[in-house]
Amino acid sequence: MLPHWALSVCHVFMWVLCLSATEDFDSTKNDHSSFYYGTFPTGFSWGAGSSAYQTEGAWDQDGKGLSIWDVFSHKKGEIQQNDTGDSSCEGYFKVKDDVSLMKELKLNHYRFSISWPRVIPTGIKSDHINEKGIQYYDELINHLVENKITPIVTLYHWDLPQVLQEKYGGWQNISMVNHFNEFASLCFERFGNRVKHWITFSNPWSVAVEGYETGEHAPGLRLRGTGAYRVAHHIIKAHAKVWHTYDTQWRGKQEGLVGISLSGDWGEPVDISNQKDIEAAERYVQFYLGWFATPIFHGDYPQVMKDFIGRKSAQQGLWTSRLPTFSPEEKSYIRGTCDFLGIGHFTTRYITQKNNPLGRSSYFTDRDMAELVDPEWPDPGSEWLYSVPWGFRRLLNFVKTQYGNPMIYVTENGVSEKMLCTELCDEWRIQYYKDYINEMLKAIKDGVNVKGFTAWSLLDKFEWGEGYSERFGLYYVDFRNKNKPRYPKASVQFYKRIISFNGFPNQREVENWRRKAFETCSSSNQLLAADPLTSHMEMVTEIVVPTVCTLCILLSAIFLMFLLHRRN
Repeated sequence: MLPHWALSVCHVFMWVLCLSATEDFDSTKNDHSSFYYGTFPTGFSWGAGSSAYQTEGAWDQDGKGLSIWDVFSHKKGEIQQNDTGDSSCEGYFKVKDDVSLMKELKLNHYRFSISWPRVIPTGIKSDHINEKGIQYYDELINHLVENKITPIVTLYHWDLPQVLQEKYGGWQNISMVNHFNEFASLCFERFGNRVKHWITFSNPWSVAVEGYETGEHAPGLRLRGTGAYRVAHHIIKAHAKVWHTYDTQWRGKQEGLVGISLSGDWGEPVDISNQKDIEAAERYVQFYLGWFATPIFHGDYPQVMKDFIGRKSAQQGLWTSRLPTFSPEEKSYIRGTCDFLGIGHFTTRYITQKNNPLGRSSYFTDRDMAELVDPEWPDPGSEWLYSVPWGFRRLLNFVKTQYGNPMIYVTENGVSEKMLCTELCDEWRIQYYKDYINEMLKAIKDGVNVKGFTAWSLLDKFEWGEGYSERFGLYYVDFRNKNKPRYPKASVQFYKRIISFNGFPNQREVENWRRKAFETCSSSNQLLAADPLTSHMEMVTEIVVPTVCTLCILLSAIFLMFLLHRRN
């Protein structure tokens, strides 16, 4: 075992690494196009988001039933460091506190999800309705409305009641369509007098692929080549049924909107002169965003999905395609079931043609492509998330062209950090938001019908398979403290000014925002750094230290520890 003084030296060394960590990330590299100074249309809505399992905590309190994520996260080895969302941000107990953060940010809207098992513990409405769960969401919605913050409510953000998974196999079973419709109807009945923006599903791609194809997410099934397609088929049907239920039973008296939030990375051809690469890049987007958007807007799956999966299924000796089919009646029923389209977007990939062998089938091998990234793209956090702002504008224009320029709300956009130490002075997040929001502004100038933007996310939270090792929040949450205090990062002040000015008035003003944001975050950093160094290795003040100075600090600290050791 190392002596005490040696451990202290290690602590100091770790601290110095933290101080210099930001030097590795240069967010100004590879600027694809010039910055556009201007403002958004009058009435543009600015918000932030969250989801129930990621933030609420109180996983087994006040009558809440188990969700598939409660069960999945409690299995050893499924989540980094065996983290769970059991307490998370304790959002269930901090409604007033969190709404006050939103008010301070000057948000126009807040996107959150309703936990199905908190409201209907078994997922089956006829079994039991949990009034304490209803009361919690009533309180949250009322506080938002009182503070003139529009609630945008997601009905399904991945936390299926565990009973439905065990009894029916979850989204593999067509019975989910009716159970989900009953849950949605209850929400319309109880909350629809105040909620006018409903999202049926958040990122169903992830539900299908990561939940039932790769098993990375709850319920952790690995039904390669079939599971994801079957699950997506039922989700699309469930979305359409809920839209029709609202349209026939609630729209007349509540006058709200029902949409869906689809995630999509942009795919750019590696070689823009190579037709195969161009087709592969288009296929990438169609297998991702188009998988769900094309049926909802046009009534059927993208032709390229039908062609590729059908051909590969035949080559495997199957008598029918692994991609399910919609009947003519279903196509008509599904087509047009979208009052607005939610877009979640974070990053971009370069795509090239790659013929996959016929071996074991999967969603990924069905696409016949390879994904690449430019090593120059900044990557401050999640291993999958690179900052490529120009891809955002291209994706938004793709949606405009493919789906008749629908009303769009950007429902998720943001960047994580995954560093030795967590910085409140989050330069990379400021740069990310500045660049991505500016590309969205350019897309609006192109004629794309974007009505609102949702920063992802309001708080640091449980990040699914990554646990608490990655942070997307505008506000830092100290998860080791029982009270889960929130601390504003510099990006809070920067985003707040974008909201206040409804865009980017001029270069001088925007640079001034950045300077003021760092002045504000420094004092918050000092609060975190006030605790003993060894118990707050993640929380240190951001200081950009030149290499020579860093070495001087390190050598001085080692020498000091050595003298103290000799004196003792």
